[in-house]
Amino acid sequence: MIELRGIRFIVAAKILGEIGDVGRLRSKGSFAMLTGTAPLEASSGRTKRHRLNRGGNRQLNYALYMMALARCRGDADTQAYMARLRTKGKSDKEAMRCLKRHLSNVVFRQLALDLRASQPGRLTT
Repeated sequence: MIELRGIRFIVAAKILGEIGDVGRLRSKGSFAMLTGTAPLEASSGRTKRHRLNRGGNRQLNYALYMMALARCRGDADTQAYMARLRTKGKSDKEAMRCLKRHLSNVVFRQLALDLRASQPGRLTT
């Protein structure tokens, strides 16, 4: 997992320690709910809205935040992604929230690949 940009040993250890058994996570959506980066529906009547998820594991959310900060400072692709979000009208806070969700998907994909490599008989999507 430390092959990902923005993750160092401490952040990787924090993520792995907080998750526990990686096999219990069924999808990137379940991982996003666990980390608190998935939006919650707050619709009423015909109006469809989503709101910030204040639940989830705050330690995992903080680890993703630290990863996002590191990537914003030193990764050209991430800086371009943030600039693209800002041109769409997102505030800095909203852009950071989108980046954390994106990183949540990236981390889940890497965890699933690592699990698949270590346990060939176990399926993870």
